[in-house]
Amino acid sequence: MQKLLALSLVTSALIFPIAQYTYAADIKVGMSTALSGPAKALGTNVRLGIESYFNKINAQGGVKGNPIKLVALDDGYEPAKAGPNMRTLIDKDKVVSVIGNVGTPTAIVTVPIANEKKVPLIGAFTGAGVLRQSPPDRYIINYRASYAEETAAMVNGLLKKGIKADEIAFFTQNDGYGDAGYNGAIAALKKQGVKHADKLAHGRYTRNTLNIEDGLSSILDADIEPKAIIMVGAYGPCAKFIKLAKEDLPDALFLNVSFVGSVALKNALGKDSEGVIITQVVPHFESDLPAVKNYRTDIKNYQADATFGFASLEGYLAAKIFVEGLQQVKGEFTPENIVNGLESISNNDIGIGTPVSYAIDDHQASHKVWPTIIKNSEFHSLSWDTISLN
Repeated sequence: MQKLLALSLVTSALIFPIAQYTYAADIKVGMSTALSGPAKALGTNVRLGIESYFNKINAQGGVKGNPIKLVALDDGYEPAKAGPNMRTLIDKDKVVSVIGNVGTPTAIVTVPIANEKKVPLIGAFTGAGVLRQSPPDRYIINYRASYAEETAAMVNGLLKKGIKADEIAFFTQNDGYGDAGYNGAIAALKKQGVKHADKLAHGRYTRNTLNIEDGLSSILDADIEPKAIIMVGAYGPCAKFIKLAKEDLPDALFLNVSFVGSVALKNALGKDSEGVIITQVVPHFESDLPAVKNYRTDIKNYQADATFGFASLEGYLAAKIFVEGLQQVKGEFTPENIVNGLESISNNDIGIGTPVSYAIDDHQASHKVWPTIIKNSEFHSLSWDTISLN
């Protein structure tokens, strides 16, 4: 009898292959992010936002009775570490989704793995085009506006204010991240009829370094002195650039995309932060919007000494949208069912003043950009027509 039972089990396994995933009570979610290195402030804060929302949901009993467990690995903002991390999370830790990965150079290696393994990568902290294919990759689900949308908002705002295209320069990280923002700005300029946009002054620097001097020289050597410099970089090199550039260009406007790390940039600049502009892909973290008020409460409940910021708010909102998708799942929390659940979200009011939606042909929840400016060491909402030109 035992031999027959054993034979029956073997036969069943041959006819019905064992599933790739074994689902426990926990909904296990992975994250590969910068928990060390020059982008540490971004990775730790995005993780903080995600964990604070998961903590809230778990305290309420989880999703349909299942707690969410986050497994976060450090990649130091280096692609060489992000790829192996992604495979470890999927193959060893058996996560059903990955959320909140930070960076474009890391996304360049993790996006193909998500697609290969058919495990959704959700709410990555990057606005790069590699995550925004048309039609979209099934397993890549974005929350935020793209870098192209952020730099286009800058270009359109500057031109509307009266700054000429020739008076705009660029300082960018020399990789896919810098290219994404730069190319978006150039496309916006060309859309406005600027034919020589790619001839504008452009300085670059190497990722994970503070070697900005050559990039600064390229801009200072331009035939026309810039009145505005659009920057696509990390807070360390951008802070050093701004401090040095202000010595020769005291009246220039310095504009940064959201990935720079707003709070870290402000702190690194000190008194030189006055007037620096940063586009955001989330509302102000001190706003009275329902989701933002809940964010402040939940952050403090999770970590009493935590400070509020744009990066942790983005992580919080990505987690909130992820949970909304989980609530829509029919059956087990498999990668395929999670994608289906997210794609069923339509005009969902998550409390940020603008509804979010997904569809089979649309994997970006929000296209909104919130410009901010630093005044008296605080972030203020910015209207482009209020920019002061000296």
